[in-house]
Amino acid sequence: MNPPAAAPTAQYLSFFIAGEEYAVGILQVREIIEYDTVTRVPSAPEWIRGVTNLRGSVLPVIDLAMKLGLPPSTVHPRSCIVVAEVTFQGEKLVMGVLADAVGQVLDLGPADVEPPPAFGTPVHAEYLVGMGRAGRKFILLLDIDRVLNSQEIRAASAAAEPQELPALPAPAPEAGLDESQG
Repeated sequence: MNPPAAAPTAQYLSFFIAGEEYAVGILQVREIIEYDTVTRVPSAPEWIRGVTNLRGSVLPVIDLAMKLGLPPSTVHPRSCIVVAEVTFQGEKLVMGVLADAVGQVLDLGPADVEPPPAFGTPVHAEYLVGMGRAGRKFILLLDIDRVLNSQEIRAASAAAEPQELPALPAPAPEAGLDESQG
């Protein structure tokens, strides 16, 4: 007789924001990069920290603390950007999430994930997949696709697009000169 198949585990990457530990599914994480120059984009929402250069591509950087209604993140030597893939209308978009520090990779089985509580978390319950049990503590598991709604994803994507400069008007011909006079 075969032993019962073990329930599949899922992996999550944890990171810290405003002293709280959060995690996202590892399959949505592309990489973790050092926090470097982030350029503010005029007229972008406050929670869009700006854009940074990721190997020649423009990467919008989200201050998740602000998005969640917390004070803006303070950049320090351990700050980093978690580069995540977000699904929007069937399309994969790449966003950077500013984190105070990266935590650990968690292997969570179905028994390790509790439903999100309706109260007591700094995050709206609809933004959570659940709460992962890591030893004696719980880590909030974010549904990164839901944290940013469609309007917000459009705003972040627009921030990443190169800004077009307005066309300059053609110079007026100088008075008294005829085009045939060379």
